Amino acid sequence: MAERFSRRGVLAGMTFAAADLLFSREISAAVQDVPAIGNSHLLTLTAASKKTLRLRVIQQGKQGPANETGIVPRPWPEPLREDANGFVAWGEYKVRMRDRPWQITITDGADKVRQHLRLDPLTGAIYFNLGDGPIFGLGEGGHPLNRRGTTDAMRNGQISPDLATYGARVPIPWVVGAESWGIFFAHPSGAFDLRGSEGIFLPSEQTPTRDIFIILADTPVDLMRAWSELTGYPHMPPLWSLGYQQSHRTLESRESVLAEARRFREEKLPCDAMIFLGTGFCPSGWNTGHGSFTFNPRVFPDPAVMIRQLHDEHFKVVVHVTSAPEDLHGEVGDTGAVLEDPSSAATYWPKHREVQRAGVDGWWPDEGDELNAVSRLARNRMYWEGSQIFQPDTRPFALHRNGYAGLQRYGWLWSGDTLSTWATLAAQVSIGINAGLCGLPYWGTDTGGFVPTKEFTAELFVRWFQFSAFCPSFRCHGRTWKLRLPWGWNLGSYEPAEFDSQFSATTLPQPQDLHNTAVEAICRRYLNLRYQLLPYLYSAVAETHATGLPLMRSLWLSYPSDPKAAAAGNEYLWGDSILVAPVLEAGASHRTTYLPHGQWWDYWTNHPVEGGKDDVRQVDLETLPLYLKAGTILPLGPVKQYAEEASSEPLTLRIYPGADGEMALYQDDGISFGYLKAQFSRLLCTWNDGQRMLTLKTDANGKLPMSQAIVVEMAGVPGSKPLTLRAGTASIHL
Repeated sequence: MAERFSRRGVLAGMTFAAADLLFSREISAAVQDVPAIGNSHLLTLTAASKKTLRLRVIQQGKQGPANETGIVPRPWPEPLREDANGFVAWGEYKVRMRDRPWQITITDGADKVRQHLRLDPLTGAIYFNLGDGPIFGLGEGGHPLNRRGTTDAMRNGQISPDLATYGARVPIPWVVGAESWGIFFAHPSGAFDLRGSEGIFLPSEQTPTRDIFIILADTPVDLMRAWSELTGYPHMPPLWSLGYQQSHRTLESRESVLAEARRFREEKLPCDAMIFLGTGFCPSGWNTGHGSFTFNPRVFPDPAVMIRQLHDEHFKVVVHVTSAPEDLHGEVGDTGAVLEDPSSAATYWPKHREVQRAGVDGWWPDEGDELNAVSRLARNRMYWEGSQIFQPDTRPFALHRNGYAGLQRYGWLWSGDTLSTWATLAAQVSIGINAGLCGLPYWGTDTGGFVPTKEFTAELFVRWFQFSAFCPSFRCHGRTWKLRLPWGWNLGSYEPAEFDSQFSATTLPQPQDLHNTAVEAICRRYLNLRYQLLPYLYSAVAETHATGLPLMRSLWLSYPSDPKAAAAGNEYLWGDSILVAPVLEAGASHRTTYLPHGQWWDYWTNHPVEGGKDDVRQVDLETLPLYLKAGTILPLGPVKQYAEEASSEPLTLRIYPGADGEMALYQDDGISFGYLKAQFSRLLCTWNDGQRMLTLKTDANGKLPMSQAIVVEMAGVPGSKPLTLRAGTASIHL
C-alpha cells in the first residue's frame, strides 16, 4: 500500500534501479548455434506474489541489465526450487519445466493447465496459450476490443491509417485472457501474433534476456489488482480534474480569453479548467512557439494577473508543452537524451518554474512519439514528481499523449488526433475500455474528434459530448475549436477555421448550420449530470486508487462467465453500478443494449428492466441510455459550476431496489495529499433489499466528518427522507 503513495523527488532517480537477481537452474538448449538464444541458458522462476510468477531466461555469460521498465521497484525473493518430482510449487499452482526446447506448464489444484509457454530456439519467439474467449490488452489504440485474430508490431505514436479511427498507439506488451490470466513481456520492443490457438511474442531486439511476468487469478477483479501490484496503483487525481475541461487553439486577445470564462459562469455551464494550446500548432497560442516557456504577449500580456482573474472565477489553467524546450534541443542532440538522462531532466524541469509561478495548475505534454518506453515513462514521472518540487502538497495534473505501463501512477492519457467521424466515435468506446484493462484508468478523447470531416455535425458533436461525460477525462478539443464550445453551434460562424478556404467551403459546417440552439441545452444537461455524479465518480476513483479497477469497466470485469458481456465493446460500466450505452450511429431512433443477468433500472424513466437479454430503447438527440444495477446506492450531489464549489444542499442517496447492494462514499479535500494522513471520510452504505433497510456506517480510519446533510430516496417513488448520522451509524427503512 505504501508504494503507491511514494512521492520521491524527481532528482532521486529518473530511471528504475535493477534488482539483484539469483539463478537456480541451468538449462541446456537444443544444440543450435543461433545468436538469438545461444547454447546455454539460465532459467529462474520467482514468485512475485501468490498470483504473479516471474520467469527469466538468460543466455549464460551474457546477462544484461534487468528489464524492469514500468514495474514498481521492489526487492525480489529468492527463486523457487524444484521438488523431488521435478515440479516447482507456486502457491496453489504447480509448474513443470522442460529443457529441449525450454517450456513451462502451469497447472492448478485440479490439474487444469492454466498456462503453457515455450521458446523457439531458432527465432527466440515465445509461444503461449490463448485459451477461449476474447483477448484484451496490448496498450491503447490499434484494434477493436478483442485482440484475438490480430497482429501487432507494437509501434508507438500517431500512426496512419489507424490514427484516424483508433487514435494514437501506446503499446504495452500486456496480454489478457478472458479466463483471468495475463502475461507481461518486459521487453518494450517486439511484435505479437494472436491469430492462432497459441499467441506469439517475438522480441525485436536480440537481447540475451527474456523477462516474463505471468499472472493467474480467480477473477478479473483479482487480475486487475495483481497487475496494479506489479506496475503500480493509479494515483489519486485532484477533484477538479474530473470536471469539464475546455480546450482552446488559436486565441484572439486577452479580453476574449476572459470573456469566454465569464460566459461559462453567466450561462451556468459547469466547467473546471481552461486548457491552452501552444503557438506553433496554431498561430496564436499561450506561448511564443514550440518549446517556449514565455507567454504570448499578444494574448497574455500580464499572465499572472489574467490567471488570477481566472482563478477568481474558479477555473484551473492548464498549458500545452511539446517534447523538449527549444534551448535544450540542439544542446543535447535529441529529445530522448533529454528525458532519459536524470541530469538532463533536472535541467529541463526548472524551466517550468516561472510558468507555474504565474499560477498554471497543470500541464499538457504533447508529442514524444519518438521516445522509447523508458523515456516515455520517465517523462510521465517527471511531470508528477517535478510539480511537487514547487508545490509539495498539491496533487499534480498532466495530460499525456504517450506513456507506458506505470503511467497510471503519474498522469492521464488522451487518445490523440483522431478524425471527426461516427466510426471514430464508435471505436473510441472500445479503446477506452481496453485502456482500463491495461491499467490506464485516467483516459479520454478529443470530444468531437480532432480533425473535422464532412461528418462533423451538431449531432455527432452532441453524441460525442454525451459519451465524454462518462469518460474519466471530459475535455472538448479539436481544430475549428469554437465548435467545441457548448454554445459553438449557435455562433453563426466557426472562425478561426485553421483550414484553407477550399476545405472550409467543402467540409466544414456552413453558416446556416450554426444557429442551433439545441446543442447548448443538451450540453448543459450532461454537464449538470456529470457534476451531480461527482460524489459517485470520486468514490469510484478512490476505489480505482485502492484496487486498480478502471473507471470505464468492461462488462467482463463484473460478468466473467457471460460470453456476451465479455465481448461487449460498445457499452461499459461506469464505476460499479452505471451501465453506459453511447449512441454511435447518425440519425439513430433507438439503441440496442445488452444487459447482463439480473434486474436493471432505466436512469431517465426510473422503470425496471429485466437483464440477461438485449434492451431496445427509443432515443432522441437528448438521450444517452443509462442503466443502474438493482441494488445500487447512487450518491447524487447538487448541480455545481465547478467541482469544489461549496453548497448547503444535501447529498441524495438514491436506492435502486431489486437486490442487496453496497457502496463506499468517499470524500477528502480534493487537492492535497492529506488523505495519506487519514484526512478523508468514507461512509459504508449497505442496502438490505428484503428488509428494505439502508444502513450507514462511517469508516473509523478516516479523520474527516462527512461534509453534507443526507437525504434518501427510492427510484420510482416520489419523496425523500432525511437521515442523520449519530455516533457514526444510521439506518432507515424505505
